[in-house]
Amino acid sequence: MKTLPWLPVLFVVCLSLAGCNGRHPTKKPDPTKGSVTGIVICEDTGKPARFATVNLTAAPAKDNKGKDEDPLPALESADTDLDGRFRMEAVEPGRYYAFATLEGYLDPQRAIDFTRLEGLANDRERGLEAIREWKEQMVEVTVSAHRSSEVTVRVLRAAEIAGIVTYDDGSPAIGMHFQLLRKTGTNSWTGVGLALFSDWKIPATSDGRGRYTLTNLPAGEYKVCALLPADDEDAAPRVCLGNTFRSKNASTVKVQVGETANGADIVIPLTGLRNVAGTVTAVSDGHPVGRGKVQLLYADDREVARKSSLLEDGSYTFGFVPDGSYILQVSGVADADQKTDGKTKARPAQTYVDKEMPLVVAGDMEDVNIPVAATPPDKTPTH
Repeated sequence: MKTLPWLPVLFVVCLSLAGCNGRHPTKKPDPTKGSVTGIVICEDTGKPARFATVNLTAAPAKDNKGKDEDPLPALESADTDLDGRFRMEAVEPGRYYAFATLEGYLDPQRAIDFTRLEGLANDRERGLEAIREWKEQMVEVTVSAHRSSEVTVRVLRAAEIAGIVTYDDGSPAIGMHFQLLRKTGTNSWTGVGLALFSDWKIPATSDGRGRYTLTNLPAGEYKVCALLPADDEDAAPRVCLGNTFRSKNASTVKVQVGETANGADIVIPLTGLRNVAGTVTAVSDGHPVGRGKVQLLYADDREVARKSSLLEDGSYTFGFVPDGSYILQVSGVADADQKTDGKTKARPAQTYVDKEMPLVVAGDMEDVNIPVAATPPDKTPTH
């Protein structure tokens, strides 16, 4: 499981994944606390939202004051029954926001701009921004000791994008993951979703006929990229809508609330994709350097084409690289621990200077060595 450098947005991430641990057990009543009861309604049908997840998160102070080290908001969750009703017991008195999630309806994991949140100064600012972005989908409720508070929560039917991924010989591309970018109000593009409990921000994959559907989306303009098999999203080669390898050149699709935008088809080429592999070694004696990050950047604008971490033997591999001009970049480089007789023995602490080198890919390249110089003793590492 991946961890986050910040956690105040957990109430819109973990809870939207059914509380992170599946269905929610009912707490026993506590006379020193309050309870929350209510119903969840599907906005588009007016019918009960059956087996939805209801989430309760503590509202920030009215003045929004607080310190970054303040405790995380309290979290409560419950599931609705066949009538769309729910009950939460033993809720601490205070102000809360309630919201609900259900497959096919708007989900905070798809609607919140996590790229924006990551650029904020501290955890509290991120938490407040997450609440601001999701505020329209929340209902405020005040909980008092010895009392039951009633609330009605509505879920809004989400937008969907659907298409087929095939190879250029017409066969279906099965098991592809997807990257989704949404256009912001400032005409920039932000990634959709958050890889919290997996290596993929969007869990959907193409089926046995190459068909896919991306659900729970807010209205907007999107770019869709199919991700070829890899260990995680960062390492995955991609082919985007418009059959381009680069997201900046991808075609876009617009979709409204409650609408499914069909025909977002992607074709993956079977030729012209190369393997690039090699080793990072120390200039001093040629030994492999086993810790660090390797990135393949497009030469014209330094957009990241691929990224990977070094293996302990100093090797790296990029698969399915289209022909073209690149910059090969290594950073954060250091010696890996060495194992002798089953015990770990570290080399003398040594870091290395970041390095870039041009690379023209026109065929498979299996031995691209990158020599790196040791960081001078009187210098701090550049990474």
